[in-house]
Amino acid sequence: MSEKIQMVDLSTQYKKIKSEIDIAVLQVIESCAFINGPSVQHFRTNLEQYLDVKHVIPCANGTDALQIALMALDLQPSDEVIVPSFTYVATAEVIGLLRLTPVLVDVNLDDFNISINEIKEAITDKTKVIVPVHLFGQCAQMEEIMSIARSKGIYVVEDNAQAIGADFIFKDGARKKSGVIGHIGCTSFFPSKNLGCYGDGGAIFTDDDELAGKLRMIANHGQSKQYYHDVIGVNSRLDSIQAAILDIKLKHLDQYNQSRQKAADYYDSKFANHSEIITPVRAKHSTHVFHQYTLRILNDKRDGLKAFLDLLSIPSGIYYPVPLNEQKAFTHMLNRAHHLPVTETLCKEVISLPMHSELNPAIQDRIINAVLEFLSK
Repeated sequence: MSEKIQMVDLSTQYKKIKSEIDIAVLQVIESCAFINGPSVQHFRTNLEQYLDVKHVIPCANGTDALQIALMALDLQPSDEVIVPSFTYVATAEVIGLLRLTPVLVDVNLDDFNISINEIKEAITDKTKVIVPVHLFGQCAQMEEIMSIARSKGIYVVEDNAQAIGADFIFKDGARKKSGVIGHIGCTSFFPSKNLGCYGDGGAIFTDDDELAGKLRMIANHGQSKQYYHDVIGVNSRLDSIQAAILDIKLKHLDQYNQSRQKAADYYDSKFANHSEIITPVRAKHSTHVFHQYTLRILNDKRDGLKAFLDLLSIPSGIYYPVPLNEQKAFTHMLNRAHHLPVTETLCKEVISLPMHSELNPAIQDRIINAVLEFLSK
């Protein structure tokens, strides 16, 4: 009987580090330091070192990370926040929750990330923040984005939920980790992420000492000293068990990302030069850690392929079938007409195949053969 194909194989990954994980979790349970225990501080320090950033503020999830980041910027209702329309809802959801105005813009056709020209055209005197999303594991064009932001006095908050461990490569050859280039970076530790815990979790990054102080206060009920509340905050924290798990997995993150890159290269080699498949682009300005391996399927065959894979019990994902500018939740917030041709094209063409650190050629061949079989009909 053939091995069941997983979209993300967390079970096999866990078995390889089971002894490390079990010991770390048991230590937390025995200590009973479940909230802000030593494991949280240890993970925070190790993640700061890995990212080469001054401040990591752990929190409860990636959506909280984005919300807290925006809350720290002293924004006013109706201030505009530029964000790509081709992304997960959380990126724009927090903008609406804070009564800010989301300005949804188009993305590049090749790397799926926010378009520099679209950013330039969208800026008004109300623009206060740009939120680039490093989609599917590859950095947006951060050097240009930061140049625009500096010239206009705009904050940049990176949504790094899908690209932790990726390197941004500057024009002079210098490198920085994704998430630590803008004023604030945010990430999610949802279990399926490249660095995922066994529950919910998130973190915020910054090199700015003043912002770090605000972020910590907001995440902790607006207090820097117990029972003294300087601002309105939230209750958002990474629990000690999840921090212990993440601290173990952080040591393996580069290896996990390399395994994903190897699997992506194998997919590429089998799909190369197919007239109806466009494989993921590797941008010159970024490494790609392949949170998702996302194809574009041409000639209106994407939905048929998805149905065919479903029949064969081969998992796949469509990220994202409906752009944010067409979602009912956002239509009343938009202050300008939106026709985003690239986003609309991608929503009809993209399909993500299984991608995780435990893939091997035998499993991939079954997926690849199914895709090619359907497209040969």
